[in-house]
Amino acid sequence: MTSVWENLTVDAQDPSRLAHWWAEALGYQVVSEKPDEVEIRRAPGQLPGIVFVPVSQAKETKNRLHLDLRPASQEAEVERLVDMGARHVDIGQGDVGWTVLADPEGNEFCVLREREE
Repeated sequence: MTSVWENLTVDAQDPSRLAHWWAEALGYQVVSEKPDEVEIRRAPGQLPGIVFVPVSQAKETKNRLHLDLRPASQEAEVERLVDMGARHVDIGQGDVGWTVLADPEGNEFCVLREREE
C-alpha cells in the first residue's frame, strides 16, 4: 500500500495573502478559504494542493523544502515574479543556472532554466 500526496502545507503569518500570491504565481486557484487554512490547487479536484496555515512567528532560517519552477522563459518569469513581490535572495547558491527568489513572507524557491529538449 502506498500513500497519495494530498498537500504541501506552508506556515504563513497571513495565509490568505500568501495563498493568493502563490495562486497567481502558479496559475492555481483558491479552492478553500477558512480562517485556519487556505488551499490552492491547479483545479478543484486535482492533487496535490498547497495549504497555507497561520503561524504567529516570522520565518527565520532557510527552507528545508522548497519549490522549483520551470518556466518557458526563466528571465521573463523572474521579472514577473519580482514584479508581483518576490525578491532575489542569496542562500549561498553561488554561480548556478537557476535563480533563487523569496515569496512575500521570505520562503525561498527556485526558478530554473528552460528545459532543453
